[in-house]
Amino acid sequence: MEEPSRSPANTPPQASGPTRPVLIAGGGFGGLYTALALASQRHHPPILLVEPQQRFLFLPLLYELLSEELRGWEVAPRYDTLLASRGVAWLQDRISRIDASAGCVYTEQGRQLAYSRLVIATGSRGTSYGIPGVEELAIPFRSLADVEHLQELVQHLRSHPRPLQRLALVGAGPSGVELACKLADLLQGSTVIELIEQGTDLLPQARAFNREQARSALLRRDIRLRTHTRVLALEPGRLELSLTAGGEGSSRETLPVYGVIWTAGVTVAPPPIEPAASLDDRGRLLCESTLELKQTPGVFAIGDVAHVADADGAPLAATAQVAFQQADCLAENLLRSLEGESLQPFRWKDLGEMISLGIGEASLTGLGLTLAGPAAYRIRQLTYLSRLPGLPHQLRVAAGWLSDLGRPLNVPRCGSP
Repeated sequence: MEEPSRSPANTPPQASGPTRPVLIAGGGFGGLYTALALASQRHHPPILLVEPQQRFLFLPLLYELLSEELRGWEVAPRYDTLLASRGVAWLQDRISRIDASAGCVYTEQGRQLAYSRLVIATGSRGTSYGIPGVEELAIPFRSLADVEHLQELVQHLRSHPRPLQRLALVGAGPSGVELACKLADLLQGSTVIELIEQGTDLLPQARAFNREQARSALLRRDIRLRTHTRVLALEPGRLELSLTAGGEGSSRETLPVYGVIWTAGVTVAPPPIEPAASLDDRGRLLCESTLELKQTPGVFAIGDVAHVADADGAPLAATAQVAFQQADCLAENLLRSLEGESLQPFRWKDLGEMISLGIGEASLTGLGLTLAGPAAYRIRQLTYLSRLPGLPHQLRVAAGWLSDLGRPLNVPRCGSP
């Protein structure tokens, strides 16, 4: 059994006084949930969360926000509301540089902030892979502004239907599949939807049951799945594609499109650290099993930006479930680090996999359960209810969901008269 450990480097910088907080850079799943877990401990240290956005975004439910199955305040609560009376200070700013040897960070607004321990939780962002036209013309799906943009697009396409008007979604991972199904339900046949994937199949990392349920959901909605298809360029009104068949030769095609939604991948870019921290080939911070950076004592990382190996030595997936589980371990290790105690390794527990497949439908596998359809949708809702940040917010959302139980799930509201 693996023994408790800490970074092999020297001891971390010691606080010069009692006012140096545990500073958490980034308020996504990893950062916010670590702050809340640490604040729940008795006699916890001062906690400062540095996050530039006003609202926390519960990304797995962003699709239900698009379809208006859920409301904005449920999926995107304000940080000041979530952190009120929780013992966590919030600074609306962004970390631009870290001086780990001096135990301080610098922000975009010109602040210099000292810390006793630092958590880097800056998450990931979408990437265009350098493909021409993607940055300028493609629609991402990672923010409230993106949701509003797509809602306006859906309303326009439904109100002004034209023969063979087409939307293309690039990337057939979970984001692309979930978004394609929601859009098909909202557009109600007014628009051709094409899901474009460079690889050999949709959902390459998913469980077989969920993959087959997703394939069936696409077929029922007449969503065309194009595999072995690489995007060469995006131009106004068209996509330039390269088509391959099992790697044997290739051909080119120009696909007319009204719009392109980009869900093809993410990248990470942690703030510059002095002395330089160790990174993997994807730019993630290399961490010990305790979530402390290798060779950088007193600095921890969590979520998408952290490279943490599983029991077999492979890096853990960049998912909300991983960050959610890491938060409790990290909060405990922050306290242990401040007390000079040995740190505990993070143990990943696979709790299963859930995927939304249209309005009122989902598929799930895990913990001995395999289910698809409306029942899976409700279980998915309840599961995410239990993972929303903070009990007060969970109770408010639960009350709202109970009041909606009588509303049909199969009637799109987005863009409705």
